[in-house]
Amino acid sequence: MGDGSEPDAVGLEINSCSPCVHAAATGAKKAGDTDERLHNVAAWREAPFYTDAERAALSLAEAATRLQDGADGVTDEIWEEVNAHFTEEEFGALNLEIALTNFFNRINRTIKEPAGRTWS
Repeated sequence: MGDGSEPDAVGLEINSCSPCVHAAATGAKKAGDTDERLHNVAAWREAPFYTDAERAALSLAEAATRLQDGADGVTDEIWEEVNAHFTEEEFGALNLEIALTNFFNRINRTIKEPAGRTWS
C-alpha cells in the first residue's frame, strides 16, 4: 500500500464494495505490500504499520467517504495534515483517487457485482 492505494483501502472498507476490496488487495499484493498492512487497514489509526503521510491520506479518504453518513467532511486539521505531507499535485491526485474509488463503490454496490468475477 505504500504505492498510494491506502485511500482506496479505507474507502473500500467503509463502503463495503467487495469487488473493489478484492481488486485493491490483489493490486497491493502484486505491488509488494504485506499481509500485515493489508489486514490492518481497517484499524489504521491504531496499527503501527503506516507512515504519517499514509495516515494523512487515510484520514482524508475516510473524511471524504463518510460524507454519506452526515459526517463533517474534510476538516481544516485534516487538510493541513495532508498538505504537510503531499505536494499540491499529489493532493489533487489523492482527491481524484478517493472520488473515483467512491464512484466505483457505488456502481458496484448498485449492480451487485461480486468480488473476483470480473476484477483481477
